[in-house]
Amino acid sequence: MAVDGISVGAIEEPGLLVLVGVTHDDTPEQAGRLAAKLWGLRILDGEKSCSDIGAPLLVISQFTLYADLAKGRRPSWSAAAPGPVADAVVQALRDLGARVETGVFGADMKVSLVNDGPVTIIVDL
Repeated sequence: MAVDGISVGAIEEPGLLVLVGVTHDDTPEQAGRLAAKLWGLRILDGEKSCSDIGAPLLVISQFTLYADLAKGRRPSWSAAAPGPVADAVVQALRDLGARVETGVFGADMKVSLVNDGPVTIIVDL
């Protein structure tokens, strides 16, 4: 991943790219449950989890996941919580022993991935 042309938050081995959308009423307890779910998901090769093989996670706070398109032609992001709220997921993963790289909230990020699947999973707690 590159932020303003500088490579940051890269993982060079199989792992998970996690786009985290957080709203204002999400709690630290929910962040902990989400972290535990992500850490234990058996979706890697051989039905392994990140916790089974020590695979890294690249976690990117994405306020745009809370875009509301119900009215007009411009999205509203009023339901999205500020970036620091998503940091609770990162900290909970690290508390579980996960190796976590992160994006930069609010930055113009260029994210690339090699998707082994294609598999995209939405985890909504």
